[in-house]
Amino acid sequence: MASVPAISIQKLRKVYTVNEREAGLLAAVRSLVRRRTRDVVAVSDLSFEVEAGEMVGFLGPNGAGKTTTLKMLAGLLHPTSGEANVLGHTPWKREKDLLRQITMVMGQRNQLVWDIPTIDSFELNRAIYRITPSAYRKILDELTDLLDLAPLLHKPVRTLSLGERMKCEIAAALLHKPQILFLDEPTIGLDVVMQRRIRSFIGEYNRRFGASVLLTSHYMADVEALCKRVVIIHHGALLFDGDLSALIDRFSPYKTIVVSLETMDDEHVLERYGKVIERQIEEGRAVLQVPKDQTASVTSRLLADLPIRDFTIEDPAIDTIIEQVFEQEAVCETF
Repeated sequence: MASVPAISIQKLRKVYTVNEREAGLLAAVRSLVRRRTRDVVAVSDLSFEVEAGEMVGFLGPNGAGKTTTLKMLAGLLHPTSGEANVLGHTPWKREKDLLRQITMVMGQRNQLVWDIPTIDSFELNRAIYRITPSAYRKILDELTDLLDLAPLLHKPVRTLSLGERMKCEIAAALLHKPQILFLDEPTIGLDVVMQRRIRSFIGEYNRRFGASVLLTSHYMADVEALCKRVVIIHHGALLFDGDLSALIDRFSPYKTIVVSLETMDDEHVLERYGKVIERQIEEGRAVLQVPKDQTASVTSRLLADLPIRDFTIEDPAIDTIIEQVFEQEAVCETF
């Protein structure tokens, strides 16, 4: 028997009607009598599913409709049309049974009370979600251990650094042990070390509690570390839905070979093996771009012909591939 998806959306659409007027006093007066409006499509007939326990990267450029989609799935916005099902519920009906099982973390929004200790905000969430004292102590202990929160619990939120506050924000959002996590840029603005810790925690929470995660991020390291599958949208419409490896195969026909030579007397010596996209002559290092189907033969020639000190073969960075996806879409739109 097939499992029921944790999240399912079908032809979801959100259109905003916005007012328009020209600059100037006369235009302002005219707008009092006749107001001009236009429709802005934020999400356009979007359809996909997320299985129970699955972590999916939800990607797109600024203005693609990612946050609007997450807000509809969290019940914060009503769609213009289409259907959505989250754990068997229609999210915008805001049913209590659903609200107890979902959470949304937005990296640029605060839910902690600014002037009181973090633990007091946690207690407030405990009361809101009606978590029993024993269950609260258990999950708080787990979150404190996973996120190293002990030194932060009794500090006023306003005294915390951005990274410390983000850890506490995530903990507050998970006190009720939700089964669905909508994460909108949870590591934005954090340093590399803190990004890594937040990613590690999200992965551990998924493994420990089997939660489904829909993650948006401009940091491709977040997606690569956590998500085997990605959904990419542009102008509110679906561009790609599949494995990260399939995305690489589809949109990147090249491999990169990083070569370190014992000596590089001729700076052009590597150009007959592939396209040189980076060159450091003093270090004897260069980066080649070669077609995937020629990688093996080029590697053999390099090893046979040149004094290789070290080399690695890599797929291009995911953010580079994402850029190629949007570039191809932009080219298609011009025809």
